[in-house]
Amino acid sequence: MALKIPENRDENKKKSSTPSARGLRVNYLIILLSGLLLLMGGFLVFLLIVKNVYGNYELKEILPTKENFEKLAYEHKAALLYPQYTENRFPEGSTWVQDNISTWETYLKNVRMNYDLITDLDIEKGKHFDYKLLILAGVQVLSDLQIKQIKIFLDRGGSIFATGGTASYSDQGKWRGWEFFTEVYGLKFNREIKPDELYKVHTLRGNLPITAEIPTGYALKIATWDRPIYAEVLEPRVTQVSFWYDYRREAGLVREGVQKSAGIAYGNYGKGRFVWYGFQLNSVIGQQQDYIFFEKLFRNSINWLTYNPTSFIKDWPAPYKAAALIIPTVSYNSGNIANATQLLRGLGYEPTVFVDAALAYDKPRLLGGLGQVNQLGVLADVGFVESASDTVNRLFDKETQREVLSFARDTLYSITRSPVKGFMPLYGFYNENTLQAMSNYGYDFLITDSLTDRSVPKIEFRNGRPLMIITKTARDDYEVIRKYGLSNTEFQEYTYEEDIDRLLFEGGLYVLKVHTDAQLLSQYAGVLPNLISYMKSKGIWLTTIPQLQNWWRQKGGIEVRYETRSKRRVTLEVSNPRETQMTDFVVQINLNKEVTDIEISSEIINTKLPEYQFDSSTNILYLYIDELEAGETRIYIVDFRNVTV
Repeated sequence: MALKIPENRDENKKKSSTPSARGLRVNYLIILLSGLLLLMGGFLVFLLIVKNVYGNYELKEILPTKENFEKLAYEHKAALLYPQYTENRFPEGSTWVQDNISTWETYLKNVRMNYDLITDLDIEKGKHFDYKLLILAGVQVLSDLQIKQIKIFLDRGGSIFATGGTASYSDQGKWRGWEFFTEVYGLKFNREIKPDELYKVHTLRGNLPITAEIPTGYALKIATWDRPIYAEVLEPRVTQVSFWYDYRREAGLVREGVQKSAGIAYGNYGKGRFVWYGFQLNSVIGQQQDYIFFEKLFRNSINWLTYNPTSFIKDWPAPYKAAALIIPTVSYNSGNIANATQLLRGLGYEPTVFVDAALAYDKPRLLGGLGQVNQLGVLADVGFVESASDTVNRLFDKETQREVLSFARDTLYSITRSPVKGFMPLYGFYNENTLQAMSNYGYDFLITDSLTDRSVPKIEFRNGRPLMIITKTARDDYEVIRKYGLSNTEFQEYTYEEDIDRLLFEGGLYVLKVHTDAQLLSQYAGVLPNLISYMKSKGIWLTTIPQLQNWWRQKGGIEVRYETRSKRRVTLEVSNPRETQMTDFVVQINLNKEVTDIEISSEIINTKLPEYQFDSSTNILYLYIDELEAGETRIYIVDFRNVTV
């Protein structure tokens, strides 16, 4: 039987109009609100990511505004002046200005600093106000309008990087003098260096923002063909970075010589900053290492001018500004060694005593007054040279030096039974054969009169063995008493104190050699405790050679890297790649601007945070790290608030 399907059109129509038949109606308002919520959530996540990476910021700094685009275009770009007015002073066909500008372009490219070449007319029209950094490379001539525009630029917070005698001539070719030099740089012109010699040694101070990662007391070689400038700092807003005075070759008072021979300075003028070099970049001469360190100096100068930080391991343990060694030497009148050992031990100082090996062999009983010492050094003859530049052919050959050092070590140990770890050449000089012989016979350090390129120790490796080279950094008692004829103890003290002050200014290591037949004579020995008191009053670390070795090896084993995340955050990576633990060292960060509300944190949980101290007068942050395990790396985040930008 067939099924009968009822036909009810009204009923079917009713059923088809129910919600199940029509489906869910789209609500565009809900979709819109959901989208907005997702967009806001994504934006908030983005802001949190930005904050996590770059630290605190203001919203207006990341918006795509015209002002922000202009900052991106010019904030990290320098204006390099091509000084046509200066070029007009030179004879036709001269390439001095072109060569100078070309050298600057090379260095700017090496440090990845973007720049635009601008003209004298551009400065007169004020186009340099678009930039944060203006470079005046050997600009001897400036018009009155240019000088006015540059001062306004500085007053508004701009920075200038200059070399030579800026604005000493007018655009009419007339001598203007040193008014701009004194007013803007806060310096007094003293004199030009005449090209009587090929080059002049230029000594750099350590522990400054623009000498970071350069050995303290590093001696640059500057050619004299462009007549470099001696200057003197007149105002506290200016910091002297270097000096031309060479205590080894020049007569006169040391303090005055250093003060009046500044060759590099940096400071403030109005709200702005400047760095001044008293020589042209293409005057730097030397070997590859000289150019490497000069490029670091150049890069640090750019960083300081553009308010970017620099960082390095502080040379000496906190809170010391410099260090000192006293090295007694037994030669003639050997009985006077007791004047040193007893006196120094009474002051809590345990010196390394150097003994003339020939004297010890001929008259071993004369060393009876020496007593047991913790460490001995050998004074022995490895050859004589007439100058520091001729050590290869004049010193003894390799085999002879090996025999000398082996015999000296064995002789001294057989008499005293004290460990023999150091060597001092009788005439002050050494060469590669000396270092090879030292490594073969267990010596750890060398005291030398050879002129080195720094006033801090240097580590050399021979046959896998570290050798510390400690150079002569000051006049010893033979010079003070014999060469200068100073028998008055007050004059002796003053002469030593001059060198102490110079090394303190550099931040280097003061090395005082005293002999049994000079300063250790009974009538002169009383000078030593006075010098020790003077050094301690100046914040100098009076150390021993074993302490110095331990500290310097630790310092040299630490690696530091830093990165500017934003204008309110810096990250610092401190690593210990060695196989031994490092303890009690200081990482110095030159923030290069006024900041407050400093906070130290880390991206890695459970990272031990260091104690820190901020010196608001120098804008230097000191991180005191008590220990760093072998192979350990720590990353610190430094957040702060800018007082001025």
